[in-house]
Amino acid sequence: MDGWETRRKRIPGHDWAIISLKHPCVIKGFCIDTAYFTGNYAPKISIQAAKLDESYDKLFPLRHGKAGTAASSDVMDQVNNLQTDEWTTIIPMSNLGAGYAETRKNYFNCPYDDAWTHLRLNIYPDGGIARIRVYGSIICANNVPDIYEKIDLISRDNGGVCVKYSNAHYGHPRNLIIRENSNSMADGWETARRLDRPPILNVDHRGILQIPGNEWAIFRLGNIGLISTIILDTTHFKGNCPDNATIKGILIPPNQQDQHLDTNEDWKSILPVTKLYPHKSHVYNLNEMNWCGPVSHIKIIINPDGGLSRLRIWGYIHP
Repeated sequence: MDGWETRRKRIPGHDWAIISLKHPCVIKGFCIDTAYFTGNYAPKISIQAAKLDESYDKLFPLRHGKAGTAASSDVMDQVNNLQTDEWTTIIPMSNLGAGYAETRKNYFNCPYDDAWTHLRLNIYPDGGIARIRVYGSIICANNVPDIYEKIDLISRDNGGVCVKYSNAHYGHPRNLIIRENSNSMADGWETARRLDRPPILNVDHRGILQIPGNEWAIFRLGNIGLISTIILDTTHFKGNCPDNATIKGILIPPNQQDQHLDTNEDWKSILPVTKLYPHKSHVYNLNEMNWCGPVSHIKIIINPDGGLSRLRIWGYIHP
């Protein structure tokens, strides 16, 4: 059990933890996972939230999670002075299931549209939790980016979101827009092998495989942007990178929903079909792309299947 487990409580009160989110977020829901905590899971939880500025992080005493220790009275006094127990309750006290396969995952919807920076996870009265998953949308710290600054338009740190995809068997396409470089295939996007691939493969004069079918993912950019550079990174994917890829773009009005993007016929080609190679960062500049003006969404199409570690869409905010 590599989760959070507290000692069996023999004093008044209940146990809790303060979590600082990396970015302000509008939270849509939670998954509280009690995996493997079968006889020692926390029977009840609640979640509180607050929106604090960065200076507050310095006020929380750091603890390094050494097993067999509890917060000292000085640490408790410091946190109590911050009145975290008075934060907004976004998930009221609720029951959890034991850590068996059928009952371990406990889902909760969050009814608030506020942006939060910190969470307080309360367990009643004690016990263990394996994982907490927080689902929602990042709110960019810089709401009015500099239009003259070149940024990664698709990065989740700049508000990029994966809104649709065809296949995420081994890894989700949302991993493509993580700011940090990948550590392994595990934090990239990898699909299952397509079952409609032919028994014998052929290529055209460009060396592009002639195979029916593809996999795709669609991303909403944090801001409408003008693209200047595209990076397709297959690092760590040595025997399972796609044969080729295509990038398309579209401009969708802000008030239009994302749900029909996969069938929309207005997508424009930005990067034509291009050969990919294993364990390599592929960089494409303006002279290798089709100019299609400002875009709000990006669609990456890989053929026939496989994995990518990162996708970077560098450019400028459309004024």
